[in-house]
Amino acid sequence: MQSTAATFDPKDFRRALGMFGTGVTIVTTRADNGEPIGITANSFNSVSLEPPMVLWSLAKNARSLPVFQGAETFNVHILSNEQEALSNRFARAGEDKFSGLPLDSQDDHAPLLQDCSARFQCKTAFQYDGGDHIIFVGEVTHYDANPRPPLLYVTGGYALASRKSGEIASEPAADTNSAYSENLIGYLLGRAHFQVLNGIRKPMSEQGMTDADFYVMSLLTVQQPQTPEQIASHVAYTGIDIGNIALQSLIAKGLLEESPQQPKALQLTQQGNESILHVLAAAKAVEADIIDSLGEMEAATLRNLLKKAISATDPGLPKLWQAKAA
Repeated sequence: MQSTAATFDPKDFRRALGMFGTGVTIVTTRADNGEPIGITANSFNSVSLEPPMVLWSLAKNARSLPVFQGAETFNVHILSNEQEALSNRFARAGEDKFSGLPLDSQDDHAPLLQDCSARFQCKTAFQYDGGDHIIFVGEVTHYDANPRPPLLYVTGGYALASRKSGEIASEPAADTNSAYSENLIGYLLGRAHFQVLNGIRKPMSEQGMTDADFYVMSLLTVQQPQTPEQIASHVAYTGIDIGNIALQSLIAKGLLEESPQQPKALQLTQQGNESILHVLAAAKAVEADIIDSLGEMEAATLRNLLKKAISATDPGLPKLWQAKAA
């Protein structure tokens, strides 16, 4: 359905605008009395390279508008993907947004937040009327950036950035419309899993460790001791039945032992702890190579998508990482 300006529904118009993905920023300044002021905004954009200029906009009904209109300087912080909570904090009204936050600026300058993907220190150059917003244009006097993946906002929610992948198993002119293709999520997850696992086969073999052994011992590095029933319930998603024979094999290898604090529950022996840490170190090296190849931005997106896939297919497995008792 197409709409004309006369028939715009504000909520529907907002949804349509939400199809355009943006970064998430926090803009800060100081009031005349020295009070730090900050607000979350996704209206940030570049204006010019020569001279270096950027813009952002603020609603006319915003309580902080008079402060920004009277300020000579402001800072724009492009938030990293780990700063979602900070974005929410500065989007709310009626609280001390800066309480407990370490800053990288002197008291007489606009507050400069830490751990962002990029930061732009600006002096106010122009202000324009923009309907129900005021548009602020600033000349950038200083900036810095780092490899932290940026936080995005699209279709009404936070998102992560990821570059589009090329084909991984198809020749350029191949017909991929068959029943089984490389675009099947199951194929992609399965192939990725086995290729990653292949990177630790050698250290597993050196430790005399099977796949089932690896799953059980990895589990116990997170949470131990555990009963055989608890171990079986955690490992069930692998399709491997961890029964008494498998556990007795680990005990016979000197990798597991009964817990002295909890009868019938199992824990790693010193040898078992050393063996699994050796393999996990190799696994971390494989992961480091993957991250180096993907880059931090894609690695963060991959983790996020895998967690969503796990949530979508979770049959109700028990939580592995749990809050520590107070």
